[in-house]
Amino acid sequence: MYVYGKNVAKELLDKDEKIKKAFLYKNFSDQEIIDKLKVKNVKTLYLDKYELDKIEKGNHQGIILEINDYNYASLDEIMKNDVIVMLDHLEDPHNVGAIIRTCEAAGVKSLIIPKDRGVKINATVMKVSVGTTEKVKIAMVNNLVNTLKELQKNGYWVIGTTMNGTDYRHIDYHGKIVLVIGNEGHGLSRLVKENCDFLATIPMRGKVNSLNASVAAALIIYEVVRHEL
Repeated sequence: MYVYGKNVAKELLDKDEKIKKAFLYKNFSDQEIIDKLKVKNVKTLYLDKYELDKIEKGNHQGIILEINDYNYASLDEIMKNDVIVMLDHLEDPHNVGAIIRTCEAAGVKSLIIPKDRGVKINATVMKVSVGTTEKVKIAMVNNLVNTLKELQKNGYWVIGTTMNGTDYRHIDYHGKIVLVIGNEGHGLSRLVKENCDFLATIPMRGKVNSLNASVAAALIIYEVVRHEL
């Protein structure tokens, strides 16, 4: 897979991540990155901007790296932590990247995404998350409902986010928690919603009736971890 951007590049170059190849703008001037590529003996090609744009259309900042596909965690690895965030078929990679970044900042180490009809870990997610995809265990599962049932068997309480639930500040978050964030347009899917133990709502006092998925996730994630302290 291809990833791009200076922050992502620096994060990967500071780790043992295998970098297959680097594509740089011919006038790329970040000497720190250039030096690290040389130290790691990464094959580097210097290209015109239009050539870089053919590889990746995102805001690549003059650097694109080819790396191995993302290595997803198993469900057993995910269940080593008491707080898990599950994404119910989110479609915007910017939201997914922002939620991963929030998880890392809040100390949440486990995240679950669906295999189908949702964003996978791609270049945009990695750029928005500023490299934090390497610090949060992410599992990709075939069926969210079956996964929720398995988590409940292992002592987790499932809390879904919705527009018509209990004020998120009035829910008891002690214990093992799975927080489910719904799709940007449709919210929680019906079967996922039916398998939640509690439904949490963020009160709206203005004219808008909902928040961006990543903003809503950030508010409730920090409310969850506040009770874990």
